Amino acid sequence: MPSVSTRQHWIDTPRGQLFAQCWNPGREQGVPLVLLHDSLGCVSLWRDFPERLALASGRRVVAYDRLGFGRSAARSGLPPTCFVEDEAQGDFQAVCHTLGIERFVVFGHSVGGGMAIGCAAAHPQGCEAVISESAQAFVEQRTRDGIRQAQRQFAEPGQLQRLHKYHGDKATWVLRAWTDTWLDAAFGHWTLDPQLARVQCPLLVLHGDCDEYGSLLHPERIAAGTGGPAWVHVFAGCGHVPHRENPHGVLEQVLGFLSR
Repeated sequence: MPSVSTRQHWIDTPRGQLFAQCWNPGREQGVPLVLLHDSLGCVSLWRDFPERLALASGRRVVAYDRLGFGRSAARSGLPPTCFVEDEAQGDFQAVCHTLGIERFVVFGHSVGGGMAIGCAAAHPQGCEAVISESAQAFVEQRTRDGIRQAQRQFAEPGQLQRLHKYHGDKATWVLRAWTDTWLDAAFGHWTLDPQLARVQCPLLVLHGDCDEYGSLLHPERIAAGTGGPAWVHVFAGCGHVPHRENPHGVLEQVLGFLSR
């Protein structure tokens, strides 16, 4: 039976230590897949998807907690409005350098999808392909409405404990880093357009047609704005987390894309 081994890494950076984990298939083929988590996410919240992805693709899969999330070090102050673009030269670069990753495929979920596109734009020699899942290409009213709804839910008794389970004492910061940043008027004009125009590698755009944080305008804009070839797949009856709601469908799309 095929198997996957895992290894954890602690990566020192000037701003604090990062946590990363690798899933290594028995016979590794192709460049690694690097996963970038969403606004409330971390390595643990990918659950069994990295293992399934490593088994199905035969590639090493790497996921890491951005600074302030999961098991990585805490950070002070909310992210700047350029935080999506900054990831390519920040934690992502530190992880790749420490783990010896020179060429890669990058897969990002939600805001991690925007960061994945930014990484492809910033590292054209290293990025072979990019996969965005439920990524936002601009600040849509639907996105802000979904965030306000989540904000109300997390204000209810006991709800913040859901984040404490994964982020510990950083949970309040994690929530504010998402809600306060995206609801800030100064962030209202942000778009992925400048990064998209610099992407030359193949791009797979995944989205659910019931995504509560973004309409189908986002995958359309991402596919239209990239400088390289793009494929879009919309999952019917699917919300914001296709890799959890329809993991088989996501794996099928990813493997078909990588085989091209």
